[in-house]
Amino acid sequence: MTSTAGVPFLKGHGTENDFVIIPDPDGLLDLSPGTVARLCDRRAGIGGDGVLRVVRSAAHPEAKHMAAEAEWFMDYRNSDGSVAEMCGNGARVFARYLERAGLAGPGDLAIATRAGVRQAHIAKDGGDITIAMGAARVTEPDGTGGEITVSVAEHTWPVRKVDMGNPHAVAFVSDLADAGRLLDAPEVRPATAYPEGVNVEFVVSRGPRHVALRVHERGAGETRSCGTGACAVMVAAARRDGTDPRRDGTAVTYTVDVPGGRLEITERADGEIEMTGPAEIVAEGSIEPTLLS
Repeated sequence: MTSTAGVPFLKGHGTENDFVIIPDPDGLLDLSPGTVARLCDRRAGIGGDGVLRVVRSAAHPEAKHMAAEAEWFMDYRNSDGSVAEMCGNGARVFARYLERAGLAGPGDLAIATRAGVRQAHIAKDGGDITIAMGAARVTEPDGTGGEITVSVAEHTWPVRKVDMGNPHAVAFVSDLADAGRLLDAPEVRPATAYPEGVNVEFVVSRGPRHVALRVHERGAGETRSCGTGACAVMVAAARRDGTDPRRDGTAVTYTVDVPGGRLEITERADGEIEMTGPAEIVAEGSIEPTLLS
């Protein structure tokens, strides 16, 4: 299906990382990259950092194998139309939509994503949502046999390579302003370190187990928040501080400030990471057919 009249949508955000939500339970809509980009256009479209298409796992070829574990698949697209493996803030907003639509209630919820099944917990009375983000894979600055760096203008920093189901490059800086305007993707070297692109986080310390970040998201530019990025930053900060829950046997929690709010990130003793934060639905309506055609 390439165009449909009266397609419903909702708008939501998690710490101001905002998304166009399109319910498509039977997987009938054909959202081309161009269509997604038009929907996310902040002047000519609805506007958003990405699109969350809500599809039954059994109805989507990429999610059928997860249908027994999770009824709903989060088909996430970046604002440029490219497909992404996972979006932490998006997962919270996705769970909030399911709750609002009566498709889930407070308590535990499984969500299928391209990075695998993620478990969510919806607090009662519209409270925060916790997403089990899986375990991180961390590469130290010299862990690949050669240093990976990121550059903005005259500044260059080493990065920690962190995989959260999607790729991240975490740089610790003295001032977040040094990251510049982040209109364009920062230069990461060597380019072979991230052959499919990367989300780049710039991080400063705010206090004990408290950091703040700015992020350039692959396919979206600078955003007000990035859930997987906040998790990557928490893990990189913990390793920098000499903490590894899998080694120490004790969970650790960091507060991560993003431009759009605050997230609490916990790495458990088994290495699993949990992200807790708000998610809100702010609008709903109907998409004009011309925006989809």
